[in-house]
Amino acid sequence: MQDGHNRTINYLRVSVTDRCNFRCVYCIPPKGKEWLDHSEILSYEELLRLISVFNREGINKIRLTGGEPLVRKGIVDFIAALAATGAIEDISLTTNGSLLPPMAKELKHAGLNRVNISLDTVNPASFERITTCGRLSETLQGIESAVAAGLTPVKLNVVLTEALRESDLEYFIEQVYLHPIAVRFIEYMPIGGDSAGGPDINSVKKMLNRIGRGRLGPVSNVKGNGPAKYFRFPQARGTFGFITPISDHFCGECNRLRLTADGKLRPCLLSNKEIDVKMPLRCGASDEELAELFHEAVREKPEGHSLCRASGYPDFKRSMSQIGG
Repeated sequence: MQDGHNRTINYLRVSVTDRCNFRCVYCIPPKGKEWLDHSEILSYEELLRLISVFNREGINKIRLTGGEPLVRKGIVDFIAALAATGAIEDISLTTNGSLLPPMAKELKHAGLNRVNISLDTVNPASFERITTCGRLSETLQGIESAVAAGLTPVKLNVVLTEALRESDLEYFIEQVYLHPIAVRFIEYMPIGGDSAGGPDINSVKKMLNRIGRGRLGPVSNVKGNGPAKYFRFPQARGTFGFITPISDHFCGECNRLRLTADGKLRPCLLSNKEIDVKMPLRCGASDEELAELFHEAVREKPEGHSLCRASGYPDFKRSMSQIGG
């Protein structure tokens, strides 16, 4: 399905929970937040119905997010049910990796194609400071288990904060030579969390220069639905990706909608616009009525976002953890 700006909308990011076992400073507000009551969160049955309806309108790629999606009970069975429909071409999941080791093979067997794992630094103290309560060793084990299970290409999401050091870059460079992973550097977006050092500490342009711009060649065949621009060292098994939502936004190629855990369709990550699908769903809406809500969300997709440093940041009503990224 195309929106009003000739973009094909075929990708839905589905937040299955707002809960997380980490408290990353740029994701959850400094003062914390109250979790949604279980009754407020869409059930797996409700999610499957919505995805089925949206699939008939053109959605064929799903990414499961949170919070941390692996904290929700029954996630493996849900993925199996989603895969069993045969209608979704690509099922992926974003995670902090800490719960992956005992689950990676099960997830792959259920039908999960690949994972993105958040890893902003490999310095244990800095990792603990950013995540508040995370253990680096658990996330590193999660990466190993994902690679071993074949959830590839495994993508490491690195938010550019003051925590990133030369030792981290050395680790990431080593990993792309050793494994078929994609290390993606992401510009920091100030959505409902702390600044984590601010967006200018480590820019994408600086990362390119520090890694070795002259040695990197462009790559166009990395599997995925996102906006990253990928590069590879000669003879490396993996790649580097760069995601620039602020300095060089990619709104003209945006192909996605977002569904929050409490049943709101969001046409744009960086906008407060939401369309409630939970209330109609629970009040007996027909598939046709739910499809019209999907059409409304597509019609409401803006041409571009207004998140630019010159004009200041909007007053976001949700934190990143409440949206699903």
